[in-house]
Amino acid sequence: MPVPLYQAKAEFFRMLGHPVRIRVLELLQDGPTPVRDLLAAIEVEPSALSQQLAVLRRSGIVASTREGSTVVYELAGGDVAELMRAARRILTEMLAGRNELLEELRGAEVAAR
Repeated sequence: MPVPLYQAKAEFFRMLGHPVRIRVLELLQDGPTPVRDLLAAIEVEPSALSQQLAVLRRSGIVASTREGSTVVYELAGGDVAELMRAARRILTEMLAGRNELLEELRGAEVAAR
């Protein structure tokens, strides 16, 4: 029996739901990146990064190549970079709305005094 689309989407977003995975995807938007550079930028234990990279690789979101003794990761497609940009835009709008509400609340507090 095929998986309903909404369930497949939920599993996709669950797979993205880890801070290290999100940070890796953000870094890979700039292009292929060696693991050592990912480690330096993310500052997690190598085993933790390796585990999260494996999840992303198994899902097909990132691809890896070996260049000598160096493993380089890259986004498997441009849609992932667009998804990350869309998430940034959505969060920016959400936070802007909260700032407007906060300013309104502060204004009401001052007026009440």
